[in-house]
Amino acid sequence: MKKYRVTVNGTAYEIELEEIAGNSVSATKAEPEKTAEPAPAAPVSNGGEKVTAPMPGNILDVKVKVGDSVKKGDVLLILEAMKMENEIMAGADGKIASVNVNKGDSVETGAVLCVIG
Repeated sequence: MKKYRVTVNGTAYEIELEEIAGNSVSATKAEPEKTAEPAPAAPVSNGGEKVTAPMPGNILDVKVKVGDSVKKGDVLLILEAMKMENEIMAGADGKIASVNVNKGDSVETGAVLCVIG
């Protein structure tokens, strides 16, 4: 048996794979690992926090605008990646200081989507 860690939609699973015959492999047990809340946003030099793209994709919807108040866990944007819709959530309470993307934009991993001040 070999253990592997797989992340699906932000949830990490630990799985064990057993080699049956030759190159054939079968998965045995998949238990979700305990993971933290959404990754905290990176601090910005002016005291705000950057919300960055966790993966490349297309912006399907922008749920906030500059000046909106948000709470940790609020949905800020919807990012489509690999045919999956991913909710990008606030990592902290605050007000939206800037929104750096628009609906329909393509983004790369690490792109700053918005800043919470």
